[in-house]
Amino acid sequence: MSANYPERYAEALGLSLTDQEADAVLDLARVVAHGSERRFAPLSTFLAGQFFAELVRTGVSREEALTEAVAVAERALAAEGG
Repeated sequence: MSANYPERYAEALGLSLTDQEADAVLDLARVVAHGSERRFAPLSTFLAGQFFAELVRTGVSREEALTEAVAVAERALAAEGG
């Protein structure tokens, strides 16, 4: 990832962000924005981040945690017909 805002922000927070993670989170925001009210995209990514952090804290790999966070959002959208 080039030295852009998301990378600088992650670094300022003392966190890391891979290109794959950034792409997955941006895809999640896009899916939510198009599958429900657009205003729910930022909230969904915030909640996904909390869920991701909790899974990683319990020993789940970052990749698996992100995959599961996205899958949960997709199931929730599907359940509401989104």
